[in-house]
Amino acid sequence: MAKLTKNQKLALSKIEAGKAYTLAEAAQKVKEITFTKFDASLDIDVRLGVDPRKANQMVRGVVSLPNGTGKEVRVLVLCNPDAEAAAKEAGADYVGLDEYIEKIKGGWTDVDVIITQPAIMGKIGALGRILGPRGLMPNPKSGTVTPDVAKAVKEVKQGKIDFKVDKTGIVHASIGKVSFTPEQMRENAKEFINTLVKLKPATAKGTYIKSIYLSSTMSPGVKVDTKSVSE
Repeated sequence: MAKLTKNQKLALSKIEAGKAYTLAEAAQKVKEITFTKFDASLDIDVRLGVDPRKANQMVRGVVSLPNGTGKEVRVLVLCNPDAEAAAKEAGADYVGLDEYIEKIKGGWTDVDVIITQPAIMGKIGALGRILGPRGLMPNPKSGTVTPDVAKAVKEVKQGKIDFKVDKTGIVHASIGKVSFTPEQMRENAKEFINTLVKLKPATAKGTYIKSIYLSSTMSPGVKVDTKSVSE
């Protein structure tokens, strides 16, 4: 087992073993136990009572965080020429089509989100083996395949993120920065969890929200009392 650093020991000493904190307390606690010199991401992990191996229990969706993500999101829009001006005006970092498809084929993936139009998907399909593993493949369910690319760009820039339950039944997402106020962190976490609740599959039985943990990029996880989310 790796030896704990001084800061890791200090962080663990500030968390009461076995205690589940309210969402507001957990947000404050994450700020207290983060000692990175950079502005760490605020991460959330929610264990769901679903079986992701069953298609009717796959949980996937999008959420617009009320306080944004706190990070600059680089957006590439692959679209027809008639939509380029609107995409640029909406704040897209890169706009075009064939030239970017060729760049991606050559290994370029220096973006965070790719948005495209339904009519363009035929051209992008061949990029799946490059974009898929990096989580960059446009998808109608995440709102990144849409006729209104300008609207999609604005939403992403304002804090819209997509998420999907993994094969172990956990949904992981970055929902802000540690530099946020505790209240901003709480609001973003609550919006994320409420969105998960709305997406509960009809076939999911028993407890749906099994556990919630908040953490920062390099901090221990802080357990959240699931009942406190609805307060």
